Amino acid sequence: LKITEFAEELLSAIDDLDGWPDAVRTMQRNWIGRSEGVEIEFPLADGGENLRVYTTRPDTLLGATYMAVAAGHPLAQAAAGENAEIARFIEECQRIETSEAAMETMAKRGMALGCDAIHPITGDKLPVWVANFVLMSYGTGAIMSVPGHDVRDHEFARNYALPIVQVIAPNDGTALDIQAQAYVGKGVLVNSGEFDGLDFAAAFDSIAEWLQQRGLGNKTVNYRLRDWGVSRQRYWGCPVPIVNCDACGALPVPDDDLPVRLPEDVQVEGVVPPLSQIPAFYETTCPQCGGPARRETDTLDTFVESSWYFARFASRDCDTAMLDERAAYWMPVDQYIGGIEHAILHLLYSRFFQRLMRDEGLIPVTEPFTNLLTQGMVLKDGAKMSKSKGNTVDPEALIKKYGADTVRLYMMFSSPPEQTLEWSDTAVEGAFRFLKKLWKLTHTHASNGLAAIPDPQKLNPQQRELRRRTHTTIAKAGDDIGRRYKFNTAIAATMELVNALNEFSDDSPGGRGVAQECLEVIVLVLAPIVPHICHDLWQALGHSEELMDTPWPRFDPNAVIRDTVDLVVQVNGKKRGEISVHQSANNSDIEELALKNANVARFVADGVKKVIVVPGKLVNIVV
Repeated sequence: LKITEFAEELLSAIDDLDGWPDAVRTMQRNWIGRSEGVEIEFPLADGGENLRVYTTRPDTLLGATYMAVAAGHPLAQAAAGENAEIARFIEECQRIETSEAAMETMAKRGMALGCDAIHPITGDKLPVWVANFVLMSYGTGAIMSVPGHDVRDHEFARNYALPIVQVIAPNDGTALDIQAQAYVGKGVLVNSGEFDGLDFAAAFDSIAEWLQQRGLGNKTVNYRLRDWGVSRQRYWGCPVPIVNCDACGALPVPDDDLPVRLPEDVQVEGVVPPLSQIPAFYETTCPQCGGPARRETDTLDTFVESSWYFARFASRDCDTAMLDERAAYWMPVDQYIGGIEHAILHLLYSRFFQRLMRDEGLIPVTEPFTNLLTQGMVLKDGAKMSKSKGNTVDPEALIKKYGADTVRLYMMFSSPPEQTLEWSDTAVEGAFRFLKKLWKLTHTHASNGLAAIPDPQKLNPQQRELRRRTHTTIAKAGDDIGRRYKFNTAIAATMELVNALNEFSDDSPGGRGVAQECLEVIVLVLAPIVPHICHDLWQALGHSEELMDTPWPRFDPNAVIRDTVDLVVQVNGKKRGEISVHQSANNSDIEELALKNANVARFVADGVKKVIVVPGKLVNIVV
């Protein structure tokens, strides 16, 4: 699939994914890998097609001392046909791992192909080598090797005693030992003839223009991203709907014959691809000429299906098309949750596929996911929890001992979902104790009779304070859970509210009504996290309707307005106590309360020089 056609759009739209983690957006940018550079033509000394290279550092062109091509490059393949030793080396290169990490650490090896390229500016002959660190999948499969200013080129040049020339000098004039170590920074050009003294930007433009005027190069944009190979040589999976005809070539299966279904009554015995051993499946007729043809025996990469399943969920029973108008209604996905390991495969493929469906007129939506949450890993004894390490915790055993709600509460309380969780059996016990405390508090309240929520205007100061804390928790937990997905801080706020209620002692109708409201809020806030216990507690609080059908508790902004304010009292700049004063208290009243504080009085016995009141914050007494 030609995902590269969408490379620029996929890249530029990353900046608009405000609901995605920065780490995922950075990984996608790096994977797409946009770079601005220059394509340069190096004529071959013995004629033939020019050797074309792509470089992002044209400023180093005058430092090129040899050329290197990938094992799959036509020059290398031609040389292999005439030289058995080169052929063996190329075969060896094609077996090595080509990941960036592997390429960095492996020994840089190569063989001279016996031909030369002509430097486009100096006219010097540059020997052409086949090298194991050059890949056909990037650029043109050929590079100009500048050992003075590239680490891999430098290592290769030292291995084979090739010239190393300095053409870049640091801006600060630092002297370099270019024979010992490559200098990869940007600076000013030296040993570069008419381009000496230019900085990187000026050299980039000047050299590109010089080459372009002579038909030997031009500025271009390149991408690290490659087209997506979707075929897999296995039995299970969606068959590739292509028919191959000797006369007509590769043709799509006609729409009327879709879907192509896997044969089910088969025995797969190790042949790759497995479907190639089932004539009843692959023998067919050409949809164009009617002659004998062979059905494609590869199956599709499962990423193809996972790249659009979310849109299909919205049209799951549509049997006339991939999608219908319901997909346009439901898409994009509001909140998507998955591991960061999907950042550059599933998540990038989904963004591409969404655009493909958009361009085909299937759905008017460009981005598949508005918000993305990537959950962290679970560690045990400092290591990632996995079966291979034998350090897993059996959730079934924990559920039998504590109940599922305890395990859920512990996991959500221990860390934010995007961070790593270090498993702790002791902390599970703590979650269990908290739920038992809430259970006991609720049933004790219910056993003494349920109460109606009172008129807020008729509450005493103690009752108003509990109600203030109740509605503060509604606002905080609503923001933490509904917008920020910080379940741990929502749980912490609820635990503080439970502690406040536990210390609240008021059996009056108003007190019991405030306690009733507080318990209901606690249960409703915790319900998404510990649904089973909260379902029972909701019934215990006198409600017959299902908890899951009950809306989020309504926040009363008037409830969080305080009549009093807490002030820190300092003596000579050190905290010695706290006082609570009415919002309307004047400075004289505040000073009097501060000086009467029992702990503060011990530090002011020798007399007071000055009292400074900072409204709404603190009182500082100078003695």
